[in-house]
Order: sequence, then C-alpha cells, then structure tokens
Amino acid sequence: MSVYFDFMQYLLLFVLILLPTSAFAESLENIKIENPSEYVLSVDDHIYSIQYQVDAHVLAMTIDPELTSLLIGLEDSKNSIFEINLEHEIINAENNEFVVLVNGYDVDYDIIADSDSFTLSFYIPEFTEEVEIVGTHVIPEFPIGTIMVFMLLVSAVTIFSRVKTDFRL
Repeated sequence: MSVYFDFMQYLLLFVLILLPTSAFAESLENIKIENPSEYVLSVDDHIYSIQYQVDAHVLAMTIDPELTSLLIGLEDSKNSIFEINLEHEIINAENNEFVVLVNGYDVDYDIIADSDSFTLSFYIPEFTEEVEIVGTHVIPEFPIGTIMVFMLLVSAVTIFSRVKTDFRL
C-alpha cells in the first residue's frame, strides 16, 4: 500500500510540475491568429497592419482619438468569435482592461498579451454592425515635436512683438 501511495505522490508531483509549463506554452502559441485576414489602417503618415478573424465582412476600421477607441464596421456577420491582433502602439489600456462594445453592448473578452501586441477574442452575434474597442490611449496622441514647434513659434512671436514695440519708442 505504501508503494502505491508513494507512486501516486510522485505522479501528482510530476503532473503539477508539467501542467503549468504546458499551459504557458499553449497560451504563447495562441497569440497567432490562424488564417487571419488583414486590414491596413492608415493614420497620418503611419500604416498599421491589423490581423483579424471573424465570420463577417469588415467594412472599415478607424481610430477615434476623443473616445480613445478603435471602431470597426461590419456587415453580413454570423454568430462567431472575433479575434483581432493589435499593437500596443495603436490602442492600449492600463492593466489591459479594455472595454469591448458589440452594437453598443459591453461584452466579455479574452486577452493574450505580450510586450508588443495583444489578441482580443470575443463573441459577436449575427447581424452585428459595429464593434468598438475602448482603451486609455490611442494613436495619434499629440506628439511632443508639435508641442515644441508650437512653443518655439509662440516664443518667436512674443520676442518679435517686444522688439517691434521697443523699436517704436
């Protein structure tokens, strides 16, 4: 009986050691979407390739900087799982806590993230027309270079107006 008990302990220990390792390896493999479609999103001078998979026709994707969201227009959608891979540069959320709205309704989602990108998976019902992914940061944010140029311009105008006023006296 003690031999059987010892064998079961070793077997349990072996399973506990291997189980978390294999689960982690599977989650890394799931970052890639199988047979993805691709949408090319152009924002200012940047072009982003967005891979997705859904049983629907994607009409358009656009960034809404005021709502910090990515809007996706769909047609001919069927009951399916929508998987989309996005770079953190395009849209990001603190602690990866996004809000996913399908036709205006908040839905649950699964997320797999790494340092460069993340994959969201969520269910969309038949006849879905709009998906909105809301984060805390989207492109284009107001760039630092533009702020510096604006400050330089304001400084030049201020200096020019003071010099011009001093010249008249």
